[in-house]
Amino acid sequence: MKEIIELITEKFEEVFDKAGYDKKYAKISVSNRPDLCEFQCNGAMAAAKQYKKAPIMIANDIVAAIGECEMFEEVTAVAPGFININLSGRFVSDYVEKMSEDERFGYDKCENPETIVIDYGGANVAKPLHVGHLRSAVIGESIKRILKYAGNNVIGDVHLGDWGLQMGLIITELKERKPELVYFDENYDGEYPKEAPFTISELEEIYPCANAKSKENAEFKEQAHLATLKLQKGYKPYRALWNHILNVSVTDLKKNYGNLNVEFDLWKGESDADPYIPQMIEDFKEKGLLHESQGAMVVDVAEETDTKEIPPCIVQKSDGAALYATSDLATLVQRKQDFNPDMVVYLADKRQEMHFTQVFRVAKKAGIMDERTKLIFNGFGTMNGKDGKPFKTRDGGVMRLENLISEINDSVYNKIMENRSVSEEEARQTAKTVGLSALKYGDLSNQAGKDYVFDIERFASFEGNTGPYILYTIVRIKSIINKYMEMNKDAELDKMQILEPLGASEKELMLKICSFKDVMRVAAQELAPHKICAYIYEVSNAFNKFYHDTKILSEEDENRKSSYIKLINVTKDILEKCIDLLGFEAPDRM
Repeated sequence: MKEIIELITEKFEEVFDKAGYDKKYAKISVSNRPDLCEFQCNGAMAAAKQYKKAPIMIANDIVAAIGECEMFEEVTAVAPGFININLSGRFVSDYVEKMSEDERFGYDKCENPETIVIDYGGANVAKPLHVGHLRSAVIGESIKRILKYAGNNVIGDVHLGDWGLQMGLIITELKERKPELVYFDENYDGEYPKEAPFTISELEEIYPCANAKSKENAEFKEQAHLATLKLQKGYKPYRALWNHILNVSVTDLKKNYGNLNVEFDLWKGESDADPYIPQMIEDFKEKGLLHESQGAMVVDVAEETDTKEIPPCIVQKSDGAALYATSDLATLVQRKQDFNPDMVVYLADKRQEMHFTQVFRVAKKAGIMDERTKLIFNGFGTMNGKDGKPFKTRDGGVMRLENLISEINDSVYNKIMENRSVSEEEARQTAKTVGLSALKYGDLSNQAGKDYVFDIERFASFEGNTGPYILYTIVRIKSIINKYMEMNKDAELDKMQILEPLGASEKELMLKICSFKDVMRVAAQELAPHKICAYIYEVSNAFNKFYHDTKILSEEDENRKSSYIKLINVTKDILEKCIDLLGFEAPDRM
């Protein structure tokens, strides 16, 4: 199904050609003055130079050539040469009717679907998720859903931090605390226990303690380095412990990501890329890409067109150890082998841009990824508190994500209980659903690359540009439809017909619905969930204006009433599809 703007453009191309002008000038855009018109064409301004005529003369020729056309209510030429366009109500209502008959609302899947890997989440095992993990998870999940909805084969990978010094630190601290464990008995050669010798709570306390100790105690730090090395070389007792750490951590991470309605297709980590590193380094050497710099092995990635300095990419330290860049490159080797992707998208703090620039250039230079494969870094800004600084707890620490979720749920719960009409149990359940919308919409409504202020009170508000406002709109529509169905037991939505709009707010709602396909296309092309947020806010505002202007259920004309019901039902369906792409859902009542 073509976008409505495509249909207008096609008509104008026909008219420009008929009037003797090049149809390349028949470009249509949504009006930037909605008080004057719905769409506009500025082609006469651009054509004036070629045809050596005043723009208004060309515009008048176009308007005359259109004549009577059922697509338009009014087309006028305005000095110095603008063409203002208003669509006919019948054309708009027919378009919405066709959308309502299609389960995808006229949004066709892409003709050439791509295989896309999205690297997001980035949690570290043995550490709790904190607010710094929020944006990667929330934005990545939404982009994954948007690209899947567009028809692509999308694989989401959490890419865990599970292979570095933190593992050695945990093992060394555990050895000091529980030296009696069989993992530390060099003479033990039996089977290792299936149950972990620690809980997630113990594990989350062990790591920061060990990390702090390593900064004060050189001997402890050296032991941790040795433990890391033994682990990475395959020492069985430490591998067994490492598997316990992974299992306990991943179980907890899945629970916490689940609370965010975030799911990954792959739970790969840095450890999965490690086996690919030796051969990759050899390949770099054979291709003459490596050279020594201060004892380390590096690849030059600077290009003549660079406007700022791009340092060489270090792929091996002087002691032979790998770095983040080494692991990321080896992960690309693995992804090429496993999926042969057309695109790999990374979600990370925008301050890591240099790192990914270096990694991407090495990957292309070394032939890990060919030229057709798009490597995209989608860097996001910082989530700040009201003081403009990175969001912290009241005592200045980094807030755990589960505590942040709990705070926003409590805020929503208190608002629900102010106008208590439901049980406490239902209020708590609704608060979880609405709280998640507040959290996710509060983040996603901002352009990813920009910093934003996290304000629980504002995000949890049921008014303004917030998640709860969007959900309240959906719940209001559900309530109206349910009341109508109770009064009309035999009514069938698919047999109803959307009629030509009578009022301005009804037509405005229809026009907002009509732009669904355009918004989805742009959101997928630009990896931009904020475009969907802006759209559903506009649709919600348009619906609420229509609702206040129209006596929907008390309308005496039954055909007109059923038209209203079908119109608001497609509005609800589109809003629900959009919030699903953003990663949250609406309750049945609020």
